[in-house]
Amino acid sequence: MGFSINTNLDALSTYRNLQNTQSSLSASLAKLSSGLRINNAGDDAAGLTIATGLGAQISGLQQASRNAQDGVSVVQTADGALGQAQSLLGRLRDLAVQAANDSNSASARTAIKTEATSVTAELQRLGQSTNFNGKSLLDGSAGTMKFQVGADGNSQSQIQVSLNSANLTSVATALSTGAVTSATSYTVAKLTDANSKTLTFVDTNGSTKTSVDVAVPAASAANDGDYAGFVSKLNSDAGFSSKFTATVTKDANGNTNGFAVSANDGGVATLSNLSTFTGTPVETTGTATTGISFDTADHAQQAIGVIQAQLDAVSKARSDIGALENRFASAVANISTSVTNLTAAKSRITDVDMASEMVNYSRANILAQSGTAMLAQANQAPQLALKLLG
Repeated sequence: MGFSINTNLDALSTYRNLQNTQSSLSASLAKLSSGLRINNAGDDAAGLTIATGLGAQISGLQQASRNAQDGVSVVQTADGALGQAQSLLGRLRDLAVQAANDSNSASARTAIKTEATSVTAELQRLGQSTNFNGKSLLDGSAGTMKFQVGADGNSQSQIQVSLNSANLTSVATALSTGAVTSATSYTVAKLTDANSKTLTFVDTNGSTKTSVDVAVPAASAANDGDYAGFVSKLNSDAGFSSKFTATVTKDANGNTNGFAVSANDGGVATLSNLSTFTGTPVETTGTATTGISFDTADHAQQAIGVIQAQLDAVSKARSDIGALENRFASAVANISTSVTNLTAAKSRITDVDMASEMVNYSRANILAQSGTAMLAQANQAPQLALKLLG
């Protein structure tokens, strides 16, 4: 290489290396100061795309977690009101049991009815006043509510909550005092054949029909007139008693002449196989009415079955809500785990390894100092040519 002063190749080479070192130093400073490995798209274009998608998913899941917690609050609000409704129905059932005793005077029955009316009024108020953020929950208007508990736009990211079965206003209406479900009566000459076969009772409540088969053990001909025993056999059957209540009927002279069946839910009770009985039985079909009455021991006893049916319905609704509460809690826990794992994945892509980057920074810093010193030396080299001119 010639000894020239017009072009300082050593200085140019040193300057180029110093520029590269300064770029590396600037990149290290940016990463160390931000804590991010990717500060612009040029650092890692593919990684930036993945990290952006993960960030959106994490943010969506965090909002979904808040949505699920709102769902927990909704079902807990409904559960609390239904728990109070269970207590009210329990008290109403106690009143019915008390009224089913003929030791009560007329004034005592009036007092029982007054308290029962107050209880049903509170059930009505509870159903109409229970709400969450202005949305009624227990009056039948809530329908099916959807809660977004995922970050994606598909059905798997939603939990549906139906409160249709948790309708306290309909419970209060069904238990309004003063009316009584009309029973279907049967005047039967003989029970022998009935005792040896299966009876099928049908409960028709609106558009819903429910059938219950009752196997009644055979009895001797001497027991044909044992209506009390027959009614006892019916009521002792778990399937029958869950839907119906049977009572003994009497004629104008007070003589037992048959039995009557009422549906516990206020529907119409009928017997589909009347031919089971010997002779020609007479069926007098009752009408479907709502409400309970405590004016007689028989009506009060019938009210016990009606109240129990509503109590069972509220308990079933509450158990369904409890299952939903557990499902929401599980969703929140799963979302928390997903957020943690996705955040870790995003961190591995975007976050800088501080120890490793500090090594790069120290290297670049030393090279920058060395390059600056060498550039100064390279700039001094052409001055040696002046000695040749001296």
